[in-house]
Amino acid sequence: MKDNGLSDVMELIKRQKWENLFKRREFVFVDVVKEFYARMTITHLKKKDVVKSSVKGVVIEFDHDKLASILGVPGNNGICEYIKDVWEESKYTKPLEITRRFANDETLTARRRVKSRELKPFQRFIHFLVMKNVVPRFGKRDTSSFMDLTYMDHLMSRRLVNLPR
Repeated sequence: MKDNGLSDVMELIKRQKWENLFKRREFVFVDVVKEFYARMTITHLKKKDVVKSSVKGVVIEFDHDKLASILGVPGNNGICEYIKDVWEESKYTKPLEITRRFANDETLTARRRVKSRELKPFQRFIHFLVMKNVVPRFGKRDTSSFMDLTYMDHLMSRRLVNLPR
């Protein structure tokens, strides 16, 4: 019996050590979450961002390493390319190569955003997973930005991703 690629997705999630992000949560206290975000501040201190908030008088403070520990995901050992908002080439990111791979067009001569309809089914599913579960956001979801493509490339290449940073 074929699993339609689900085992491949589970292998990617396990490789990244993200199982905790996909576990069903029985209780979500919406008012507490809203209060946390309403009171949240981010302070930039010596190459370290510190998030601080309070809920019902309890102060909550954490940095990148603490968040990684809380989420049970890789901390400083992973790739941090997703946070970049540029089409920059690096050891792991080759913009034109990534665009060609996900647009499924080796003849492209320039990097560009890739429409969801251009993605192969498994790539489209990974894109959906990234946009809905890993780095959720509002707005257009029918186009993959270079950040999305880089993130997807890291996942599909089995490179660890530094999610909390």
